[in-house]
Amino acid sequence: MDKNELVKLALDAREKSYSPYSSFKVGAALLTKSGKIYKGCNVENKAFSPTCCAERTAFFSAVADGEREFSEIAVVGGEDEITDFCPPCGVCRQVMSEFCDKDFKIHLYNGEEIKTYTLGELLPENF
Repeated sequence: MDKNELVKLALDAREKSYSPYSSFKVGAALLTKSGKIYKGCNVENKAFSPTCCAERTAFFSAVADGEREFSEIAVVGGEDEITDFCPPCGVCRQVMSEFCDKDFKIHLYNGEEIKTYTLGELLPENF
């Protein structure tokens, strides 16, 4: 799949964000090796620690559907407009490493351009 199309799907997922406390909306679109796409958005909670990031929402939905092999993910985030890159947090990176190898692609979009990293670049050491 073209990374531009994956970013567009992440932008669509971002619109579903439940973020009344931070106003920071994040969307993710995860492509499986079988060709399926799973979207996720961040879901906040007043207590904050039960909050789930968009990336983990996408991964957990895919795993709950029986998927275990993934190709790439696009992640977009920001308050009103997307003006900066929104890389996955450390917890999301660790979840990615549970299912993906170091060559797994992570596309980040800042409203103008797409930067692509590998999981190995963003998480050089993992459990």
